[in-house]
Amino acid sequence: MSPRISFLACAALALSAGAASAQTVSEWRTVAPENLLIIDTAHGRVLAELSPVQAPRHVERIRALADAGFYDGLKFHRVIEGFMAQTGDPQGTGQGGSELPDVAGEFAFRRAPGGGFVSVGPNPTGGQMGLLGSMTIQSQPDAQAMVNADFKVPGVGLFCPGTLGMARAANPDSANSQFFIMTGRKDDLNGGYTAFGRVVLGMEAVRALKAGRPEADGQVQGDPDVMTRVRMASSLPEAERPTVRVMDVRSPAFAALLEQTRAARGAAFNVCDIQLPAQGG
Repeated sequence: MSPRISFLACAALALSAGAASAQTVSEWRTVAPENLLIIDTAHGRVLAELSPVQAPRHVERIRALADAGFYDGLKFHRVIEGFMAQTGDPQGTGQGGSELPDVAGEFAFRRAPGGGFVSVGPNPTGGQMGLLGSMTIQSQPDAQAMVNADFKVPGVGLFCPGTLGMARAANPDSANSQFFIMTGRKDDLNGGYTAFGRVVLGMEAVRALKAGRPEADGQVQGDPDVMTRVRMASSLPEAERPTVRVMDVRSPAFAALLEQTRAARGAAFNVCDIQLPAQGG
């Protein structure tokens, strides 16, 4: 066999293997226990998938504080209906934090091609909007990596309903323990705050939290809701661990969901319109 024929045969085998792989992508993927954050409230359980690819330092901070029991009993001290619910302050005022040092902002990241990013279309502000796992992000096509020295492309988290973001002061590197859960879409947070996870189950519990008065910037008066217990699934005994499966964005089922959502929203379609189906809890 000539080198030319050998090359073509290998290429054909590679294409065949790739097609077979694409056909066998499961509709569902299981969230890794070390990335599954469990927040228990009086309104029900909130389960969020963390993204160490996107914000490794912030994910490590959340893991450490959750497993130390730091968040247990802390208030949702600032809740603005249709925007977000903020928590994680031991003082309950928005002024406190943990004894650990502050964490530098991770407002953007770089991702390698083939990491599971699926584009859903162009972003009006540039690049492509899409999903990376359960996270909504703005990025560049994988092919763009070939012209970059590190063979990666930039990504920025988008603040859609369900996104977990790290609260901070005016200093961009002042995040510590406080975080917020989005209940609406807020584009002006994109690139200015660290998005580190997204709720996959339990958004109804987040939306049921007691809200503050708009004139008080959402500060909750009287008797705020609290996080009764917060843990990573990996820290629990196996018998107590919830198992959560999320629709795989590489699957034909997701492609169908995308087209259905796009058709329903028309010209107003945005990646924030997509909430991935999930099972378990």
